[in-house]
Order: sequence, then C-alpha cells, then structure tokens
Amino acid sequence: MKSHYSRLLLSFILLLCAAGCAQEKDEKGGRIMAKEESKMKIRYPMVAGQFYEKDPYTLRKEVQSYIDNAEFYPDLEPIALIAPHAGYIFSGAVAGYSYRQVKGRKYDAVIVISPSHTDYFAFSSVMADGVYRTPLGDVPIESELAERIAANSDFVVISERGHMPPAHGGRGEHALEVQLPFLQIALGDFKLVPIVTGGQRWELCRELGEAIASAADGKKVLIVASSDLSHFYRYDEANRLDSAFIEILQTLEPRRICEALQSKEVEACGGGPIAAAMIAAQKLGAGGIKILKHANSGDVPIAGKDSVVGYLAAVMHRNPDQRKEVDNMEEESAEQTPFKPLTLAEKRQLMEIAKRTVEAVVKGAAVPKFQPLTETLKEERGAFVTLKKKGQLRGCIGYIIPVKPLYLTVQEVAESAAMKDPRFPPVTKAELPDLEYEISALTPVREIKNIEEIEVGRDGIIIRRGYRQGLLLPQVAEEYNWNRMQFLEHTCMKAGLPVDAWKDSDTEISVFSAEVFGEEDVK
Repeated sequence: MKSHYSRLLLSFILLLCAAGCAQEKDEKGGRIMAKEESKMKIRYPMVAGQFYEKDPYTLRKEVQSYIDNAEFYPDLEPIALIAPHAGYIFSGAVAGYSYRQVKGRKYDAVIVISPSHTDYFAFSSVMADGVYRTPLGDVPIESELAERIAANSDFVVISERGHMPPAHGGRGEHALEVQLPFLQIALGDFKLVPIVTGGQRWELCRELGEAIASAADGKKVLIVASSDLSHFYRYDEANRLDSAFIEILQTLEPRRICEALQSKEVEACGGGPIAAAMIAAQKLGAGGIKILKHANSGDVPIAGKDSVVGYLAAVMHRNPDQRKEVDNMEEESAEQTPFKPLTLAEKRQLMEIAKRTVEAVVKGAAVPKFQPLTETLKEERGAFVTLKKKGQLRGCIGYIIPVKPLYLTVQEVAESAAMKDPRFPPVTKAELPDLEYEISALTPVREIKNIEEIEVGRDGIIIRRGYRQGLLLPQVAEEYNWNRMQFLEHTCMKAGLPVDAWKDSDTEISVFSAEVFGEEDVK
C-alpha cells in the first residue's frame, strides 16, 4: 500500500502536468498582450498555483513568514546562497533561512543558477534579455552582465533553453522560477541573470564559475544555487546521504562535489550549480560556508517518511573580519611583493600562444596545447590580448582579475579577441597575415583615494559608479598623449558617465599596471 506521501506526490505530479498543458494551450491560443508587452520577451510563471501560491497577497504573506521565522546571522557577508526548489509547503521554511541572510540588502545583480529538469543540453544557458514574471511582478534581466558572462566561455551560451517551455510542450523549468518570489520579498527590486545548467560535469561547472567571477569583478552580486538533495529514500537513509553531501560541501572543494555526484556517492539535483557558485564565490572573496538549515519532506507533518526529498539552506560568506584581513593582505602584496617582471623567453612563449591560438581557431582547427616554460607563467594573472590590422583595432578582450594561470588566460582571451569581440565580426583566414598582436599582462587591481597616485604610462584606470564601469589600459594614455586629467575623463566616457564623474564621492577609481609587449618586443 502506498504511503500518504506517495499518493500526495502522485496527485501533485498530475496537477503539474495538467497545469503545464493548460499553460501551453493558453499561450498557443493567442493571449492578447498589452502594447507595452508585445515587444518584450516575457518568461511567464509556469508553476504558480502548484509549487507556490498564485494569489499575490497570499504568496507574499507566506514567503514573508518563511523569511521572518528563520534565524539571522548578522556577522556573515553573503556572496552566494544555496536554497531548495521544491513546493513551498515542503521546502519553503528551509529556503527562508538562506534568504533571511540577505533581507534588505542591495545588489547590482542577482545571478540564479539552476539545474534543468525538463530539457538536456551540454552547456549553461543564459537568458540575456526580457523579464521573468511572477505573481509579485516582473524581474528585469541584467542584459549587460548576462552577455559578459556568456562571452567568457564557449560552455556558456545565450539561449532560451531551460528557460522557456520545451518546444514540444511541458511546463517549463521550475528550479529557477521558485527562487524569485523569495528574492522579491527579501530584496525588493533587483536585476536578474538567470542561468540554467544542462549538466553537472566538472568542466561545465568550472567554466561557468570562472565566467561569472570574471564578469562580476567590481560589481556587488549575489549568487544563488538552486538545489534539492537526495530524492525518494526512506527518512534515515536520506539523512545519511544528505549528511555526506554536507560534509563534502564544507571542504570548500568544488571539484570534489562534482566527483562525488558522478560516482553516485551523494545526490543533489543542483550539485552542478552549487559547484559553479562555489567557484565564483571563492574568486569573488568567499572564505567560508555556513550550513543554515537541513531538513527533508519527511519533517513536514502532511508527508510520510517512506520516500522523502532532502533540502538545504547554506551561505558562502566572508565576514567583516575576514574582509578586512584579505583587503590588508592584498594592499600589502601590491605594495611589497609586485609580480616578478616577465623574462624575454616568457614573453616569447606568451606571444607564440596568442598567435598560434588565433590562427588555429580562425582556421577551424583544435586549440593547441602548451606546456608553460616557467612557474611564473603558471601564476594566476589577468591579461588582455589586443589585435590590430594595419594599425586599426581589430579586437581586444581580457580578464581584469586573475582567474587562470597567465599562459591559459592569454590563450583564452586571444581566441575571444579574434572571434568574440562584439564590436567586430570574427577574424577571417584572409586577415591573418595582416594581424598585429599585443599582450598586456596585468598586476592586481587596487582602489585609490587620491588621483595623484595615478602614473600615466604605468597605470591603467577602472572607473565604477553604480552599474557603469569603464576600463582603459595603460598604453592607451601613451598612444593619445593624454595627461592624468584627460585619462580620467576618457575612462569616465568609456563607462558612459559624465567626464567629471571621477570627482563624485560615490565613484570608485582603481588602478592596475601592465607589462605590455608586441611582436617587435620579443624578436
């Protein structure tokens, strides 16, 4: 005889299927949209009325109660959250613990990463424009950040796969959608970068995490990994499996998470999103993880304990003491232990990597592999590769923050400069003989309070205010013979800000140095 929970689950699934078909029929039946909606891409709520309440007043009241009833840890500085994605009646109380930690905070954007339960694809899918709609209102997509994330990896693609309902019907993915009402109540208005992953392979998770970290550098972002834990075990066995997953999670080793999932040692349907979020969060400054709440559906009075689903709330964080310590270490490192200058042999190998990579990808060949000559080339550093054709810019892409060993960073940004710079079409075979290469190997970025610290010819500048950011490399000022003031003004213009925005108290000015060399310098 089936347990009460099994019967409830079966009814629940049937309701979801019926609701999904009804939604599909309604959309194909020609929904009349208001004029202001007709040109906007809208991802309509697919599981409102099933996973969570459809009535806005009831939904707001329910979510608010989950958040208010959760314990708050004021010393934590959240960078990423883990939250479950089941029906609120089962997992809402657990999710409330994660969102309580960010209640009332403000972020430039929220990046939500969810698994795909309804479609399979071998990449991470980023929806880059339009809105996600819930009964509580529309959540606008932060297009610029979404596009920057996708531009940083071939494994991250701007796509509607995993976001919109599958082409042949179905209700559409719920794991991302169910996080949004919690975010709307906790944060109020915010901008969203929605990402759905098609798998949990280590390479896919690593690429997504690094792409997020690179694109989000300099922004205040919150990352949310949507995941349930073990599925459909008896209560005690589920707790054992979930405890094993939590133990691995606390090692702060994302690769270990992926390996344990692949070997079936543990279960988490959003394990891939968790690993990607951990990679990004660590590169953005997270130094620890706190488990906030673990439970399963068997802890809910209406459900039985014969076949349960596990839920986890956790926060990847950096508390104020850790932040102060890290900032002090970075300042000391920048002042006392600058990067060792590259040798001629190291520069020659980096130039060879850039040129051979561009030639290979333009011709459709495999990206070549290299063995770095020295340990210096294995150090994680930011870098830009600039391509010119007959003296005119033909492509320039780079990482500001160090996310990979220098030799791999140069290889990746060289390929992107040739094929993915949105300002230019991809380089063609016919253009290869005319290309000129320049590499900028960067030092760490540091914020300054006094513009007198800027040395033209040595420093590049980053200007940030709100969502806007502009960056100019050190050699740009030399090329145009700018003085310090002109360099600041042009960097403001690059950010889309007034030329004197650098004077405002809420504008951040950061500098970095670079070793800049071209083909002539390494002959």
